Amino acid sequence: MTVTRTVELEGHIIDSGTMQRAFAAVMDLGGSFDVEQFDVGRHEDEESYCRMAVSADDEATLKEILHELHQNGAVLENPPDATLVAAPDDRVVPPSFYSTTNHPTEVRYEGEWLPVEHIEMDCALVVDPEGGPDGGPRAYTKVLNAVEEGDLIATDEAGIRVNPPERPRGGEGAFGFMQGGVSAERPSESTIREVAEEIREVKADDGNVLVVAGPAVIHSGAGDDLARLVEAGYVDALSVGNGFATHDMERSIYGTSLGMNVETLEHPRKGHKHHIWAISEVIRAGGIEPAVEEGLVTEGVMYQCVQQDVPYVVAGSIRDDGPLPDTITDAVAAQDAIREQAREADIVLMLATLLHSVAVGNCLPSTTKTVCVDINPATVTQLLDRGSAQAVGMVTDIGTFVPTLAEYVIEGETDLGVADD
Repeated sequence: MTVTRTVELEGHIIDSGTMQRAFAAVMDLGGSFDVEQFDVGRHEDEESYCRMAVSADDEATLKEILHELHQNGAVLENPPDATLVAAPDDRVVPPSFYSTTNHPTEVRYEGEWLPVEHIEMDCALVVDPEGGPDGGPRAYTKVLNAVEEGDLIATDEAGIRVNPPERPRGGEGAFGFMQGGVSAERPSESTIREVAEEIREVKADDGNVLVVAGPAVIHSGAGDDLARLVEAGYVDALSVGNGFATHDMERSIYGTSLGMNVETLEHPRKGHKHHIWAISEVIRAGGIEPAVEEGLVTEGVMYQCVQQDVPYVVAGSIRDDGPLPDTITDAVAAQDAIREQAREADIVLMLATLLHSVAVGNCLPSTTKTVCVDINPATVTQLLDRGSAQAVGMVTDIGTFVPTLAEYVIEGETDLGVADD
């Protein structure tokens, strides 16, 4: 005795590997499939369509298979409207609520597919019947701590359609579709040139570049080059921790980063106290912006962010010294601030920080291009595994990567043409 449901897949499902993943999911989970219809797109811009009956020995196994197929874009034949259940209380979701992926998603409401706004992974899916700009329905995500009593929450997976990113129709450059591989042996310089070209193209299209940076950027001596990118207008938002901001401003005030002169590698007498002294002086000034305005901080990344009006989020952690007045010590408030940055980003540079990169990565849709750079291969692998379809992972010294990137971006030493200056 078997149970069977029919599902449909549509789009560029062959060259994007969707069909292969769907067939493998059915077989790996102990089910079987019967392809009832398969219409193959006959040129690169034509979509394909597949309808198949999926069978399993029992309902539990079939449900597990359908879940995996759903993650790959399959929908039930003749899908019903999504089942919506009102949240019983603030921060309480109904049992079996639908937990979102980071892929573009639609929800079926009153016979129509609504695009889900602000898509990110591990959220509740809310439908507001009258929340649209024209008074019509609207669908969007909410993190669990933001759910309010009465919110209409989608449950289960029926009536919800996931659209995994498909292979781009044009050239891909460094951002190979679902490339996923990480190697220290890649031709780093050519990859950096392609990343630089992508940044310039994003800015030419009035796009948004988000930089997520760790203290190693400052310790390695690359802070000056990141500051150059900010000053030149190639950074639209900065996401860092208390440590990065502290050591960046310590370098401006005392010439050291965590007590070390990054040029000579010497440790001045009492240099180990410089970071806490820097925090004290910035607190005395009233924060990062006042410290810049009064001339306490005269160079560096945070200085250029203030000068160029580039918004920054300084998110705190349990180990922070001080912290700086600008550091958001409420973890939920910090997540919300990071989430706003992530929603605006067209490309994200994750530079030598696992903690803050994972925080940002959790908020990104899978369509956002991502560059992950760290000297530790395990860090790069973990960041790429956040689910971006177009990502570059580089295992290299951040002190080499950032200066080279700044040179190619600012001086225009890419395929885009000659230097601007």
